[in-house]
Amino acid sequence: MLLNSQIMKRARLLLIAILGTTLVACAGNEEQQTEVQNITEAYEKAQQYVARGNYGRGIQIFEAIQARYPFSDLSRQIQLELMYAYYKSGQSEQAVDAAETFMRENPIHPRVDYALYIQGLSYFEDDPGLLERWFRKDTSNRPPKEIELAYSSLRRLVERFPASEYAPDAEQRMLYIKNRLAAYENHVADYYLRRGAYVAALNRAKSALEQFNGAEGNARSLQIMAAAYENLGMTELAADTRKVLAENFPNES
Repeated sequence: MLLNSQIMKRARLLLIAILGTTLVACAGNEEQQTEVQNITEAYEKAQQYVARGNYGRGIQIFEAIQARYPFSDLSRQIQLELMYAYYKSGQSEQAVDAAETFMRENPIHPRVDYALYIQGLSYFEDDPGLLERWFRKDTSNRPPKEIELAYSSLRRLVERFPASEYAPDAEQRMLYIKNRLAAYENHVADYYLRRGAYVAALNRAKSALEQFNGAEGNARSLQIMAAAYENLGMTELAADTRKVLAENFPNES
């Protein structure tokens, strides 16, 4: 609701500025003034539908306005409105495309951080393991394609706009994603280990440890590495790895 109210407040201010300029330019032309009034009413009606959760109807109206006035300043604001409505209605692909189009067409626009945020959220919630998490099912064995894309978008947001109001939430989601990706890498490494592909297991576990340092799965990565070293006859490296494991994760050694 906070995100939605912020959008609506900013949109109203922008709409007032845009329409105010248009009305001055159209003074004396009753037909054009009527057209502007109709656009205003349609825009506000679409916002009301979205605010009430009727995203489908809001999207229809926004798309209709955008189709008629594709190159106006209002069109850019409608792109922002649409990506939010797509995201909230579960249309992740459309939300991602709308965000990407907005960023491509408006690379220095002050709301690029918001577009990155919506894109990241859309990828994040399109992760096939989301529902399983609610039912406490293990999702570590699922290829994390969408979640990797989410991580990329959120990381771009945090790195490019560290002072953005969306950065703190993006950072929290990145922590979850890091754990998810590390868990998947460990799943693959363990698969190799159980099948005797010790070099592959070692490389995958080392990669997980290096790429996702600080993740919950770091202890498991070290366990797999130690086991792989032992099976390869590299006893000194195995001992060193178990020492690191004991020092950093005493309950896991």
